[in-house]
Amino acid sequence: MAGERHVSPALWRLTGAASVAAITWTTRLVGLVAVLSVVLPAGRKGLRGHVAEWLELPQDATTAAAAVVLVTGVLLILLASGLRRRKRRAWQLALAASVLLALSHLGLRHVFGAGLVSVALAVALLANRRHFIALPDPVTGRWRAVRVFLQLALAGLLINFALLSFAPRAFVEPLDWQGRLADAALALIGVSGPAVFRVTWMDDLTTSVGLLFGLGAVLVAAYFLLRSAEPAPHTSEAEKARLKELLDQHGERDSLGYFALRDDKFVVFSKTGKAAVTYRVIAGAAVASADPLGDSEAWPGAIEEFLEVCRRHGWVPAAMGCSELGATVWARYDLDVLEIGDEAVVDAATFTLEGRVMRGVRQAVSRTKRAGYEVRVRRTEELSAEELRELESLAANWRGSDTERGFSMALGRMGDPGSVVVTAEQGGRVRGLLQFVPWGTEGLSLDVMRRDRSADNGVNELMISELLLRAPEQGVRYVSLNFAAFRKLLEEGRRIGAGPVARVSAKVLGWASKWIQIETLYRFNAKFQPNWVPRFLVYPGVRELPRVGVAVFEAEGLGGRSRWLRRLLQR
Repeated sequence: MAGERHVSPALWRLTGAASVAAITWTTRLVGLVAVLSVVLPAGRKGLRGHVAEWLELPQDATTAAAAVVLVTGVLLILLASGLRRRKRRAWQLALAASVLLALSHLGLRHVFGAGLVSVALAVALLANRRHFIALPDPVTGRWRAVRVFLQLALAGLLINFALLSFAPRAFVEPLDWQGRLADAALALIGVSGPAVFRVTWMDDLTTSVGLLFGLGAVLVAAYFLLRSAEPAPHTSEAEKARLKELLDQHGERDSLGYFALRDDKFVVFSKTGKAAVTYRVIAGAAVASADPLGDSEAWPGAIEEFLEVCRRHGWVPAAMGCSELGATVWARYDLDVLEIGDEAVVDAATFTLEGRVMRGVRQAVSRTKRAGYEVRVRRTEELSAEELRELESLAANWRGSDTERGFSMALGRMGDPGSVVVTAEQGGRVRGLLQFVPWGTEGLSLDVMRRDRSADNGVNELMISELLLRAPEQGVRYVSLNFAAFRKLLEEGRRIGAGPVARVSAKVLGWASKWIQIETLYRFNAKFQPNWVPRFLVYPGVRELPRVGVAVFEAEGLGGRSRWLRRLLQR
């Protein structure tokens, strides 16, 4: 490990990459061969060696060896994922499993097959141990693994003990409690105990229950030993103050910078303190939000610190919502870049409701005004605590889902100093609400857009257009609206003469818009004639894209793992 520590964090993914990849695939192959050697008849009988016969091992020993080989083979297949992420604990378990697998083949009949390959794997793991340095769950993984292993093993033991205790004499010969306990325990590893069964299916049942819980205990415990840490995100007040200083100095560059102050993020600073990366850990991926904060010249230092954190914990690094400049800097670290959509930015200094292209918005504004709607634009400092609590309550009630959406483009709270709140009122009752957070000194970024479901259509258009028209009074020139995902794909697919791939892509996005507002948000943003600013997703490669996709969707509140699955994995 000593040699690995001196490797630049920027090159951590490249260091020993070939060796790690080879060991990962070899581990999968050894595990698969081990499983097939037990499952397939040819694997059990057709290979040379006959070690079991040479050593005159009893039948129970060969049966136990087969059970161990099967469990160990499946375990190696699972460990390959941890090895690919250079998990130290995965390396330890894989080394132990390969040695155990080699020894277990002495009880079978094919030491020259999978047994020798297992020995070769153990040697390769020892020779490359310096590459596997990622930390496990630092708090609860080990003890949860022990607890789960004991719980499942005890459950299998008790079930088989109960089956033997209450089985009629026609199924199994009478046996004292010590014998029943011994037989139930041996069934966990596939070995026959002292029980004498009078029907075959009863023997098969107890064996299946034992192996099921024995195998489950090992595999589920291995999951808790290998899983990446997913700590509860938190940013201290001191860290928030440092982030605020960076925003005050360089906040005008990125319209999404203020969202770095969310409460549910971690932060890592460059060694100079001039730049920072904020991120959240989900499903083994550390997802950074938008561009690093601070001086762009110091971004590489913050990115290197972030990648070092990912390297230590075996997390997959990613960044969501980067600008073109940010994506360019991230790409220097052997990361792939994918354009995921465009941010709608309106120049308030030139915005007008006049002209043919603005006819739809103009009509919506006129219609809602005739219905008695009035718009108020205020800084949060102008709101009383009671008014702010009322607006927070309305925003929560009007939210379309139980999950608060947003990560890289939402703040997750209301009332921060410098924010602007826009309300649409009808007869003294608030029917619509917008919140914009600061973007430097001359810009605002849309954070919250909610309305009463019974309100008239056009309320959102009214609030946005009134804000844009009054923006100069607030000292604001640029206003960032909603993010339009995959805008270019939608536009290209709907054009006359578009190719088949573009048309199919647009149709798929239109279908997905039934659940995720892709096309709807794009059409809504386009009404205000914005400038489209591309945003990008940064990720390690195609292989990691599914994991990154799950993490991003979950962070943004658009999907990912279900609540039931998250609770199950946490327990």
